[in-house]
Amino acid sequence: MRIAVTGSIATDHLMSFPGSFTDQLLADRLDRVSLSFLADRLEIRRGGVAANISFGLGLLGLRPVLVGAVGDDFEPYRVWLKQHGVDTDSVLVSEEHHTARFVCTTDRAQNQIATFYAGAMTEARRIDLRAIAERTGRLGLVMISPDDPEAMLRHTRACRDLGIPFAADPSQQLARLSGKEVLELVEGACWLFTNEYETALLQERTGLGVPDVLRRVGRWVTTEGAAGVRIRRDGRPDLTVPAVEVPGVVDPTGVGDAFRAGFLAGTAWGVPERCAAQLGCVVAATALDYVGTQEYRLYRDIVLGRLRTTYGVGCAAQLAMHLAAHLRGLT
Repeated sequence: MRIAVTGSIATDHLMSFPGSFTDQLLADRLDRVSLSFLADRLEIRRGGVAANISFGLGLLGLRPVLVGAVGDDFEPYRVWLKQHGVDTDSVLVSEEHHTARFVCTTDRAQNQIATFYAGAMTEARRIDLRAIAERTGRLGLVMISPDDPEAMLRHTRACRDLGIPFAADPSQQLARLSGKEVLELVEGACWLFTNEYETALLQERTGLGVPDVLRRVGRWVTTEGAAGVRIRRDGRPDLTVPAVEVPGVVDPTGVGDAFRAGFLAGTAWGVPERCAAQLGCVVAATALDYVGTQEYRLYRDIVLGRLRTTYGVGCAAQLAMHLAAHLRGLT
């Protein structure tokens, strides 16, 4: 299956605050907030949701097609992604804007405060998915992740017009989308991805309950942090997969993107969705061990070891052949 991933491509500026954000918030002054946090660490990393997911898929040998808009400062980033198996030939380069920026501060309790500058991402609405499908051949799936809202809607319509299966991942853009727009993005999606907060926000935006949403999508995948993953299906019991235990979380940024990469890889390989979710959780746990969203590495023996330790041998056996074909051993 050839997967195209549409969405943001950005540079991440990640800072660490040794205290707690909540200690600085005054309950009777929340209408006039003026806060400053002295960070003790700064990491500048490659990021953006679409680029992060594509990176993970590239590590797993799928050669995804990255679809998004960047500035003329993108070239070193392009080289990096190509080196890790990502097809970047459909990325639009703006003549006016810089590549998007994500600035995030994480406190000692792993709470985060973030700001996103769209930059060149606002031009993603100019990208024609039909032309990309013609260049790459038949696409098996388009993952529509957070992007310029007009681009997200355009890509969704193009998938319907072209008969290409698509997955909806509105996540961070739910806050600025109308209920009508959210419905258009998720209607007919074979997969809908959200975290716990976004699950509630999606229902608030659309006015729909869980059963109503499930009648509009194939599967609803909700990441629930340390509790793992829940997959809802219309008329069937929920499928739950526990998370992989991570003794000391280094950086939570991008963990959801890493899960999506592992899950989509398993789906592309045709393994049962429980096995795909387990692989997603292992990739997510691996990402938690690194600062930055594209710094982690996947080794066959470690991935299989985590699968067996957490979930037993069943799915590990089904995934072993695929992992052996695409991942290196420890040597």
